[in-house]
Amino acid sequence: MSDVTIVQLIQDLELEVIYPSKRQEEVKITISDVNRPGLQLAGFYKYFAYERVQVIGRVEWTYFGSLSSQVRKQRAKELFSYPIPCLILTRELEVYEELLEAAVKFDIPLLRTKASTTKFISRLTNYLEDKLAPVITRHGVLVEVYGIGILMIGESGIGKSETALELIKRGHRLVADDAVEIKKVDNNTLVGSAPEIIRHFMEIRGIGILDVVQLFGVGAVRNTKMIDMVIELENWDDKKQYDRLGLDEEYINILGLDIPKNTIPIKPGRNLAMIVEVAARNHRQKRMGFNAAETLNNRILKQMNGENEKERQ
Repeated sequence: MSDVTIVQLIQDLELEVIYPSKRQEEVKITISDVNRPGLQLAGFYKYFAYERVQVIGRVEWTYFGSLSSQVRKQRAKELFSYPIPCLILTRELEVYEELLEAAVKFDIPLLRTKASTTKFISRLTNYLEDKLAPVITRHGVLVEVYGIGILMIGESGIGKSETALELIKRGHRLVADDAVEIKKVDNNTLVGSAPEIIRHFMEIRGIGILDVVQLFGVGAVRNTKMIDMVIELENWDDKKQYDRLGLDEEYINILGLDIPKNTIPIKPGRNLAMIVEVAARNHRQKRMGFNAAETLNNRILKQMNGENEKERQ
């Protein structure tokens, strides 16, 4: 399972450390949801989501300040007695002495930010969802063609990189070559990127390593792209029946999501870059509600029904 350490959270979100905790490098955040402990400061702990990052905004802070010192001390002790990952105060609010004492006693990181509560929670949630999203690495090439993210897969040496290079020459963009890191950012979206060390580089057999930015400019690359479809390249097999109409949709499952897939057989003389471009345009048409295969099939069925009707007459 992916996780985020408190040290990493502090660095990435530029948080002020009020109390660092002796074990902040060991504490792991594994849930992207955030909790505002207003009910807990009021003494209600049933269904308390203590495993989440706790955020105190002006509302909770004002309520806590309205309590007597003795009650504040008790409520702070109760809150920090749970193994919460950390407590963050927004709007650079003053840290109550009772909160600091409880944080030190139970060794819980106490942090602060200048940002408003709503904006900070939105930023924090997006940050955690990105960091905690499931990730796998697949062998392939990811390109953007007419705005469509296409993951090309196939056995090594089949021609994925060469096809991507031709697409780049045609004005499309490279995201990743050889290794594609695929992240599930939500229940319906996969985003691909290249490992940092090989980002914007390509390997072409017989030539070697190419720097796409240096050769074609920054407009020829992008760092991330949502994966809309998969194209599998394979050597032409005369014994295999390939789909010639496109009526049957084929899918590939990646991280639990079914992604539309086309299988393109490789044969001398086939212009793979042009075929990929057409596949991208066709995919976009389908998303807009037009399916050429279904349209043709309906015409044929209509004509057949008409001929049958004439025969009956």
